[in-house]
Amino acid sequence: MTGELRRAVGFLGLGALALLAPLLDAHAGETAATIGIVAPFVVVAAVALVPVDEWPFEMAAGRGDRRYGLAAFALAVAVLAILAVGFGLPIAAFVAAVFVFTTGNLAQDLLATRLTDRVAETTAFAAVGTVGGVAAIAAAGVLGASTPSPPLSVFVAASGALLGALIRSALYVRDDSLVVISAGLLVWLLLVLEAGTPGPTFERVAAGLAVTVALGYVAYALGTASITGMLTGVLLAFFAVVLGGPGWFVLLVTFFGLGGLASKYRYEEKLDRGIAQANRGARGSGNVLANSLVALFAVVAYAAGRHLGLDASVFRFAFAGAIAAALADTFSSEFGGLFDDPRLITTFETVAPGTDGGVTWQGAAAGLVGAALIAGLGGIFFRFAPAAVALVAAAGVVGMTVDSILGATMEGTRLTNQGVNLLATLSAGLLAAGGSVLL
Repeated sequence: MTGELRRAVGFLGLGALALLAPLLDAHAGETAATIGIVAPFVVVAAVALVPVDEWPFEMAAGRGDRRYGLAAFALAVAVLAILAVGFGLPIAAFVAAVFVFTTGNLAQDLLATRLTDRVAETTAFAAVGTVGGVAAIAAAGVLGASTPSPPLSVFVAASGALLGALIRSALYVRDDSLVVISAGLLVWLLLVLEAGTPGPTFERVAAGLAVTVALGYVAYALGTASITGMLTGVLLAFFAVVLGGPGWFVLLVTFFGLGGLASKYRYEEKLDRGIAQANRGARGSGNVLANSLVALFAVVAYAAGRHLGLDASVFRFAFAGAIAAALADTFSSEFGGLFDDPRLITTFETVAPGTDGGVTWQGAAAGLVGAALIAGLGGIFFRFAPAAVALVAAAGVVGMTVDSILGATMEGTRLTNQGVNLLATLSAGLLAAGGSVLL
């Protein structure tokens, strides 16, 4: 058994102590429960920090972190335990986060001893972590804890596992504590959002997982997304399906799909002109998040509005406007950059292709097509009236224009390309949402 595999087995054994939480919470007093849940992990962390190079500390040492990985993991679980006993973190979220990480980590390390395929390892972490999280929630229910419905359990466990796989893929070394805490907080948020609502059905969760994972794999296989970009897109699309619905998913995946293909279009020619996306056009997590973060906020806010009994339709417009701007800007840069004599949007002077803020009329026309496409899909799936469709298209064009202006004035000095994309989609989302109120 390799050192990494022994470490994963040890973490799973330590993580199993988390199942004391539902038992103590249901059958012990508040003080006893607090001590019984938090103390074991604090003690393990303290002992692990003692400078003794003996087993089992070396068993828990990861690549480059010695035994301190054990202390970091134990402290992360202790933090979640404190949130559970003192700040309302559901016991289901606590045990799910711990077992999403420990089971997914074991599966990944077990596969790593036989293969050197990063995609297979990442898939193993997400898949087995989902199963582990669901099993932990079910066990917590048997031990007396209040647990969500089975479909909601699958949704939150899968979401935590996907986020954990994304963090693990992006960082990998010494990220155990970050995976555990991030998964726990995400599961907590999703449980709160779905509280008091009918919640997701098995059909929607299963369909969401199947479709988003399949499309994510296709995007990676075609080279339009890196591993981290694929995982980010899968997680966002999964949220869109479950928290929003089919229409939200269609708009988001249209941007991912067409935007990725636009980046690959005549790639060698773009490479010669110095305007090609890095990594052979495969978009990473930073690029995906910069273009989709506003849309993610909109779908989460929509779910929160339903939880609070509010009319959350305004967030449909924010979502559609942000996606329209993202696709408009992608089409504008990917197609417009293939034409000569772009002009700086602020002064209209001729600049070299690829200059930040440089635009062509062909790129502007392509951007208008992208914005109109998303607006039209919004009309179909969100049942927007014609005036609302025009509003979303206009918001997309405005966002594309904001991107160019910020590119000409701030990109490379005060803002990164991701920052420019984020502000452009934010301006379009706000414009669409504000206009919808007037409409």
